[in-house]
Amino acid sequence: MIDLTSIPVFEAGPDYFETYFPRDTFPNYGWSSLPPDLPPHAWTTETTHRDGQQGGLPFTSKQSVTVYDILCDFTGESGAIRQAEFFVYRAQDLDALHAVQERFASGAPIEPTTWIRASTADVSLIKKLGIAESGLLASISDCHVFHKFRPAGRRSAASNYLDAVKMTLDTGIRPRLHLEDATRAAPSFLIGFVEAVMKAAADYPVALRPKFRICDTLGLGLPYEDVPLPRSVPKLIKELRRAGIGSQNLEFHPHNDTGLVLANSLAAIRAGCSAINGTCLGKGERTGNAPLELILFNLIGMGYFGSKQPNFHALNRLVDLYLELGQPINEKYPLYGRDAHRTRAGIHADGLNKFWPMYAPFNVPSLIGRPLEVSLTKDSGLAGLIFVVNQQLHQRLDKNHPTLLLAHHWTRQ
Repeated sequence: MIDLTSIPVFEAGPDYFETYFPRDTFPNYGWSSLPPDLPPHAWTTETTHRDGQQGGLPFTSKQSVTVYDILCDFTGESGAIRQAEFFVYRAQDLDALHAVQERFASGAPIEPTTWIRASTADVSLIKKLGIAESGLLASISDCHVFHKFRPAGRRSAASNYLDAVKMTLDTGIRPRLHLEDATRAAPSFLIGFVEAVMKAAADYPVALRPKFRICDTLGLGLPYEDVPLPRSVPKLIKELRRAGIGSQNLEFHPHNDTGLVLANSLAAIRAGCSAINGTCLGKGERTGNAPLELILFNLIGMGYFGSKQPNFHALNRLVDLYLELGQPINEKYPLYGRDAHRTRAGIHADGLNKFWPMYAPFNVPSLIGRPLEVSLTKDSGLAGLIFVVNQQLHQRLDKNHPTLLLAHHWTRQ
């Protein structure tokens, strides 16, 4: 028989790795040195009023403003969400835009911007809206430029886009080029178009310098550098950085069609992209947009935001609003789903009773304002009953308490 007393590690006390899993803040990455391409600052921008509505959120103007207010409360002074984009084609969207412009002018932290197609006709719609920046949809893959437009082809598409860019610049509005379907675009065409945009903007003030949003429109990007362009998200980011685009002027806009939305977003940041565009709670077309609260959870882990962090409690109001609108989030949705912090297993309940970090990833009640919960089922056992009695009645009962045993018998029927 092996004498374990002769092996010092077996005599050591517990190591909870509190450097990485602190009791009162979110887990951190524990990097000893930062990845070389990590941008000095990172943040998110949100598209709930555009992509969220396209995905089925049935907003009135008032509800759009309510969402904006919730996201401002979530952001606070952290700079976590810097911008929100709005449609300009319907009266109710313009009403919402004007309302949030007033809030922004009065000190709200999220800047309202607009979303239009990269056409001179659409640019004329935003000339007098008083916005400083607008997204311009510039479909960039050959699936689009050869089949969406007449006349078809790269030269025709690029020419039309550039006309819209110049008109936007002449209006004094900063253009943000949305490179749609970039993860299926010919890299040489994408980079050539970006360079043409930068050349067209060279004589305008620095404040109007174009931004570029890399869109993984169908979730076909991959978070790896060892796959070829155009599918490699980090390679795309690095190619744009090499073309002279600063990290602060790059955004990544992914969708979750293949389940890689979070992985691709984090890969984009690590490759040198400062901003991720998405929606809180992931609402959006088809399978949804990048979930900004999960992006920000990881950005905090990377060391961003320091002491001025977003208020994750505020998003509980967004969960409630979506439920009222008939658009509830999935019950298993991370962080905010109904069952995200609920166990039905007795062995997990026993762990929570004895040492809550055993089955909680962080201090959930303190940091996001949601309880750790146990559902009473045939599998939850005496430990589940003990947890519920303690949580609901603030009583700690011995596992042999007669009433507890009777209730346990009833749950097993």
